[in-house]
Amino acid sequence: MFPKLHLLLKFRFLVFASNRHFTRSNSVFRMTATYSTICPNQVKSPNEEAIEHPRDSIEIFKQWGCCENDLLKIFSRQPSLRNAQATPLLSKLNLLSSLGLTGSDIVKMVNCRPRFFCSRINKCFDERIDFLVNLFGSREMLRKALVRNPSLLTYDFHNTMKPVIALYEEIGISGHDLIAMLISRPTLIPRTSFNEEKMEYIKKTGVLKGSKMYKYVVSLIGISRIETIREKVTNLEKFGCSEEEIWSLLGRSPLILTLSVDKVQRNMTFVLGTMKLSPRVVLEHPFLLFSNLEAVLKPRMLLARKLKEMELDPQIKGSIMLRALRMTEKRFLNVFINCHPQDVVNELLEFYKHAKGLKPLAESSKKILRKGFPF
Repeated sequence: MFPKLHLLLKFRFLVFASNRHFTRSNSVFRMTATYSTICPNQVKSPNEEAIEHPRDSIEIFKQWGCCENDLLKIFSRQPSLRNAQATPLLSKLNLLSSLGLTGSDIVKMVNCRPRFFCSRINKCFDERIDFLVNLFGSREMLRKALVRNPSLLTYDFHNTMKPVIALYEEIGISGHDLIAMLISRPTLIPRTSFNEEKMEYIKKTGVLKGSKMYKYVVSLIGISRIETIREKVTNLEKFGCSEEEIWSLLGRSPLILTLSVDKVQRNMTFVLGTMKLSPRVVLEHPFLLFSNLEAVLKPRMLLARKLKEMELDPQIKGSIMLRALRMTEKRFLNVFINCHPQDVVNELLEFYKHAKGLKPLAESSKKILRKGFPF
């Protein structure tokens, strides 16, 4: 028994000594290896590389290509983006990157729709993009449309966007015409509504399907309120225009529906009362309703009187008057002012600048009642 006990003790002593030697050698290795043991040409594995994630929205937008000026525009337009959570914001930007949108595009989109990044753009994203690419014909055209109207990614896809697009296609607007309206009229999808009365208005204009003005007539009537349309037609009737003449005018110049009742009323009052023209002239020359009353119509009419008093040629009268009112500012000055001797030019320029600077009575104290959407 004793020899066996002796062998067991000897074996435990040898194991203990071996462990002490290994620990001491390992300690020496740790103390002496103070330099890098990686060869210069050795490549680290991807798992060994430290991945730096952006900590806040500022770093995210900078990585996206936005400069300090871009950041200033974004945060001034929507201050809450400064404290936006990094992960959701980065996720949305990654979705937008698949559409080819750049940092400058993001700045324009935020300026247009400040709360864009508060929306759930990931909802039905793939289905929506497939539908829009098919509608616009290419991803590049879709990118341009999204910069113009970012809400294309936020509208209710199944209950709002698809039904409205289908409605316009049913009425007769599709393809390039529909694309042009979607880009030029960002409110087309959320504000469109049609009923029997609106369809009757479209017929009254006399504009046929496939004609150049059809898409403008249909889209503007579609996004306008019935009460607003009635109010604008009644406003023109007050100046001696018949209902038939008014709808014919709207068929030829549908953008009149975008003008406020107040602007049309002031221009019509000046044209009929001061210029002594008949309503028929306005029907034949709709630009008189679009012209700026204070910057174009009034100053040029006052200059026409001044030229008549000074007996200078050319005179602004007759058919020349309508041409003069449609001229650009540079051409108008060259034709009617700069053609005279220098002393006369100086006098006429001084008079014309003074006429353009005149304000209507109590203009500075007038309270402007804004009704919001002018349609």
